[in-house]
Formats: sequence, structure tokens, C-alpha cells
Amino acid sequence: MARSQKNDNFIDKTFTVIADILLKVLPASKEEKEAFSYYRDGMSAQSEGEYAEALENYYEALKIEEDSYDRSYILYNIGLIYSSNGEYIKALEYYHQALELNSRLPQALNNIAVIYHYQGIKASEQSNLEIMKTMFDKAAEYWRQAIRLAPNNYIEAQNWLKTTGRLNQ
Repeated sequence: MARSQKNDNFIDKTFTVIADILLKVLPASKEEKEAFSYYRDGMSAQSEGEYAEALENYYEALKIEEDSYDRSYILYNIGLIYSSNGEYIKALEYYHQALELNSRLPQALNNIAVIYHYQGIKASEQSNLEIMKTMFDKAAEYWRQAIRLAPNNYIEAQNWLKTTGRLNQ
């Protein structure tokens, strides 16, 4: 049974109904509709914490989807899953692939910064000051890019950049 037929809560059901209507009325090819269906099912599975199922759907969507903008969001969501699972190197790979296709994706830049910041904290806890500085500098670089794209977002990151003297570097 397709995931879209399993949704239990009102918001998921509403999204599914709207998505199904859009799929029927929008002038899209069979392949575009199929890719969107996989993407939609991936998002639904991801929201329920069914990461393996979500990844399967996202990978199927990637096989079909040709539009680079749409592919960037699929890749971004794959990065989210790997990050949630603590697989930060894989997450970074997918975030960077998403940015190659869509350089105006501040959430990917933010998530890259968060990973580097986390690695900086881990290095600090191990008294590895050189790696700490490198990771914090990388985090700052990506947060500055994200803030340039979305100046009203990432307030905590902006405060961290200010307090660490990295805002205007």
C-alpha cells in the first residue's frame, strides 16, 4: 500500500488530498508525477521517523526527477536523514550535492554549519584546540552564507558569530 494511503493524522491526510489533486490537474509528465509521488511518500515516511522507507522513496525519486531545483530538495532531505542518524559525513555529501544544484538553499548551509559547530564542540571537549578552531571557522563560514540568503533566520547563529568575533570575517 502506498504511504499516501496510510496517513492517519488530519494534516497528513489534507496534504495527501491536495497533493493528489495537484498531480491530477497540473500539466506534468508521467515521470514528473511519479517522481513527486515518491518524494511525497518520502516526506511522509520521514515525518514519521521511518527513515529507511523515506530513503527508499527519495532514491526512487532521484532516479526519475530531472529538474535540478526539485532534485536539490530531495538531496537535502536525504542529508537530513543521515544527519539525524549521526552519519555526518554522508549528510555533508548530500547537503553539498543539494547546494551544487541550488545555491540558494540556506537551510542546507545552516545544517552544514551545525555539523561543523558540533564537531568543534567535540574537539573542544577533547582539548583538541586546532581542530576546534578549524571546525568553528567552517561553521562560521557556512552560517554567514546562510544569513546572507535569509537575514531574518538563524538568530542563534548570528548571536554565536557576534560573541565569537566571527560575524564580519
